[in-house]
Amino acid sequence: MRKNIAILLFDEVEVLDFAGPFEVFSLADGLSKGTLFNVFTVGVLPGIARARNGLKIVPDYLLATCPRVDVLVVPGGNGTRALMGQAPVLEWIRRVAQHAELVVSVCTGSLLLAKADLLNGLRITTHHTMLKELVQLAPRSIVDPSARFHDNGKFIVAAGISAGIDGALHTVTRLAGAGTAAATAHHMEYTPRT
Repeated sequence: MRKNIAILLFDEVEVLDFAGPFEVFSLADGLSKGTLFNVFTVGVLPGIARARNGLKIVPDYLLATCPRVDVLVVPGGNGTRALMGQAPVLEWIRRVAQHAELVVSVCTGSLLLAKADLLNGLRITTHHTMLKELVQLAPRSIVDPSARFHDNGKFIVAAGISAGIDGALHTVTRLAGAGTAAATAHHMEYTPRT
């Protein structure tokens, strides 16, 4: 059965944070002839989300209408700061994470997971400019910027922006095997880094 992969969207989301994983999972599904992943976006607010630098995106679903989620992708960007103060969004992330098979954060998406109290005791990272903030939000976690991503089992936490592609390819490896991830990276003309 195809796994539902939900990518959270919000105003001021970093474009490559969501678009990189979207491309990885969608391409992996295409290469498998539509047998692996059903990739969709979930908006925090109705209507168009305005990503960094003005890119307009229309989410497929809203938080209240989102279907079952097997893999939740939480991207970063300047918009995460506002979301950290929105209890309904944090509660939605907590609830979805509880039932999801995997949760993948990219860049400052890890700040949202930390604020939702989901990263305690885990090895985590974020964009290099936000490491101090992550330490403050997740004092019981190990903030380690030495790798592009950290796999903690259920939680895969990627560093800044392009590292989300590496985290997504690693997720494909976990869900569909190294061959599928390698074929996806090759088709993208991308060399994964760890």
